[in-house]
Amino acid sequence: MPPAETVPDEAGDHRAEGHHTGDHRAEGGATTRETAEGGTGAARPAPPPDDTPRLDTPRSDDTPRPGTPGPSGPRPHRTPPAPAGPLAAALLTAVLFCLATRLARSHPFGPVTRNTVDLGQQYLPFHAYWRSFLLGETHGDAFLNWNSGFGTNFLGDIGTYLSSPFALLVVVFPADHAELALYVVTAAKITAAGAAMTFLLLRLRPGPWPVAAVLGTAYALSGWTFDYGATVPMWLDGLVAFPLLCLVGEWARTARRPVLGPLVVALAWTANFYTAYMATLGAAVVLAVRLLTAEETATARQRLAGALRAARGVLLGVGLAAPLVTVVFLATRAADPTPVTTFAPAPWTDLLARFLPATASVASPALFIGTPALALALTLPFNRSVAPRVRAGWTLAIVLVALSLQWEPTHLLWHAGASPNGIPYRQTFVLCGLLLVAAWLSVSRGTPRPAALLGGGALLGALAWAARGSADIDRWTYPAFGAAAVLALAAVALAPSARRRAPRPLAALAALLLLAAQAGETLVTGERIVEQQRAEVSWSPRIGPWHTSVAGATARADAWPRHRTDPGEVPGGNDVLLVGGQGPDYYSSLTAETTSRTLDGLGFGHYAKGRHPVTLDNPVTDALFSIGTRVRSRPTEPVRQDAPPRATVTVTTTPVPPLVTVRPPGRPPVPAGDSAFAAQQRLLGAPVYELPPVTRAGQVLTARCPAGTQVWFWAPEYQGTAALAGRPPVGFEGKPPSVRAPMRTLGTTPATGEVRIDLAPGARPKLPRQPVGCLVRARLDTAVRELTATGATRVAADGHGLTAELPPGSTGTAVLAVTRTSGWRCAAGDEPPRPARAYQGLLAVPLDGRATTVSCSFRPPGLRPGSAVGGAALLALVATGLLHRRRAER
Repeated sequence: MPPAETVPDEAGDHRAEGHHTGDHRAEGGATTRETAEGGTGAARPAPPPDDTPRLDTPRSDDTPRPGTPGPSGPRPHRTPPAPAGPLAAALLTAVLFCLATRLARSHPFGPVTRNTVDLGQQYLPFHAYWRSFLLGETHGDAFLNWNSGFGTNFLGDIGTYLSSPFALLVVVFPADHAELALYVVTAAKITAAGAAMTFLLLRLRPGPWPVAAVLGTAYALSGWTFDYGATVPMWLDGLVAFPLLCLVGEWARTARRPVLGPLVVALAWTANFYTAYMATLGAAVVLAVRLLTAEETATARQRLAGALRAARGVLLGVGLAAPLVTVVFLATRAADPTPVTTFAPAPWTDLLARFLPATASVASPALFIGTPALALALTLPFNRSVAPRVRAGWTLAIVLVALSLQWEPTHLLWHAGASPNGIPYRQTFVLCGLLLVAAWLSVSRGTPRPAALLGGGALLGALAWAARGSADIDRWTYPAFGAAAVLALAAVALAPSARRRAPRPLAALAALLLLAAQAGETLVTGERIVEQQRAEVSWSPRIGPWHTSVAGATARADAWPRHRTDPGEVPGGNDVLLVGGQGPDYYSSLTAETTSRTLDGLGFGHYAKGRHPVTLDNPVTDALFSIGTRVRSRPTEPVRQDAPPRATVTVTTTPVPPLVTVRPPGRPPVPAGDSAFAAQQRLLGAPVYELPPVTRAGQVLTARCPAGTQVWFWAPEYQGTAALAGRPPVGFEGKPPSVRAPMRTLGTTPATGEVRIDLAPGARPKLPRQPVGCLVRARLDTAVRELTATGATRVAADGHGLTAELPPGSTGTAVLAVTRTSGWRCAAGDEPPRPARAYQGLLAVPLDGRATTVSCSFRPPGLRPGSAVGGAALLALVATGLLHRRRAER
């Protein structure tokens, strides 16, 4: 019987057409051919010896036969992997992720909130606003968000949080199901990552697709996903990008798909360039190993050509993404800087512990991929059925990447030169992916031999023993590890191997045992990580009647752009994105330093080291920022993790100046000073506070103010309570540098004029030089009337601009109640727009008495040069496609 027609696969090996595995010599001289399901088919006559790869020789699937075209030569058509593997991985990933959510009793499969840390404060509000934006229900456009931070760069936020194609799913859900929408987006990304990794594994080397699906699921549901990715959904785009970028590297290595490759890179960098950068570095490692090991007969010139093709694809892809990437990059440079972080490597005991199940920590890399998958990866160095150069190449790459997690120079390389605040091991998903590739290379030809299994098992046991003293070990860690190891060992005993056939029922049972070991350990890990997060980190309640009531009241009162409506505080953060309005509340990695510093100086508070300004319920700042309507909430019951919050809501409207006011020429006649009270008065242009000398004696502050004035206490770094005599205490939450407490009113000055403020017992807070200001309301009312009389008579706002009509003959400075961030250009009358000036941190336009209008518009910095780069990259990509077609035709 003549041998079957052979075609080279992506790895350069020749295989019988229509089959994914090599021929295995059975006892008695017959040959069994493994089916795609991982079982064995009927015995067939052996082909000629020269065409039969023997599994007991140290030869890799990656070794080409004599006469095989090199990586830069023409390659015959090759049938892609069957879709069964990626589809199975997608289904298994989705089911396990949902089951883990159910076991943790988390929403939407339980009553307990999922909104821990930034998931509730950033990603949920942004996705809720994204739905409104896509449906045309917002005041701003893609350039500017009028709702948050008194006007912010929305294109930068889109590129940071919302540019993933998966985020478009939010439009399918009703407005009151934002949490469900975000959960589906998160699950879809994780599912896609599992399918993509499975597809990559089958591309790197054909083999049994059920095993590839299990390993793809292990990648998608690694410890990194549960500990980091599931609560920071934007990072999940990097999880999807890594296997896709590895595929791009394979296409470049084999001189295929020169147009699709850059498009995939562009999609990855557009979806989230931060983790796409890490995924690109990881894909470069994979490509380097493949270039050095996959083609034994390839010349150095051919390998260099493959690397250059990959570099060209990455450059073109990043260029295509430049219109968004440059905007995000420049917005990041202008963002409020977080404190400098010095990298401190995790103890090696903790690092080893993170390979084990049910461990959670933000101070060490989340490396769990499942005991069966890890055991298979550890067999690769000992697996003699894999070529020595392949074993050495992948083992060395994994060891070097693992070491790079712990060395500061490479740590900075992984994070684009800046050590991040918070989680220092954000690149860990790359190492998880490399480990699973190693596992696949070791198992794709069948169960590793006993020697390899013993070697891998010994390494696994040593790892588990060395990690026993880590503080990250959970009470479920070793029981889950032991159960998974026993099930995996039983699966190995029943599975077919290169030297032993197994009946189909036993092979199926082996696959089920492997699945049970991997899935069970994954479920335990997911459930325990979620429970530990809820117990140890900050959280926000689910969206409930509190949010709904505030959203309804805000929508009914909204009068933009006549004046702003501040919805006040609701549980969570980024409140205006959730419930509407135009307040200062805003939490983004791109919060401009100008915005943060201006609001801090006026007495506003912040979280997240300055990147989350919060509202300030103060009549002076309401006048400064034209907040005419204020919504206030009072909870009717304690806020709980397992119940939606409820509150009573009130709405108050007061007269305020318009969004555009006019300040007369010259300096404002108010006293100088560095306190928030002085800053408010300078911006207002009127002395509305009495600023008395304050005497401090232990825990008591005393001062004298006019009777009936409103006492305000400003202590941004104070954590405790302050109480005016005879009044209930007021809480302050200052915790520098993370939290800055806003100024708050303590009550009204008594008829005696004596102000006595009692601080919390035992507190010795650091107070500013002028912590007390007494507001004279009559003076404020006069200042408001004057600013209203000389301010804009009409204000109009479009998506990213604002135009105001002024009284004839206006001179001095037109001040817009918008912080002066980069990207604003303004003009008076018919003058050409120029970069906006600043007046005490706000937008300003000089007036000479002739102009009766002022206009300002916002264009995100970096958009124009980024668009130029993107256009050039598009032309280069078109030229590349045309050249490739001409070569193919020749």
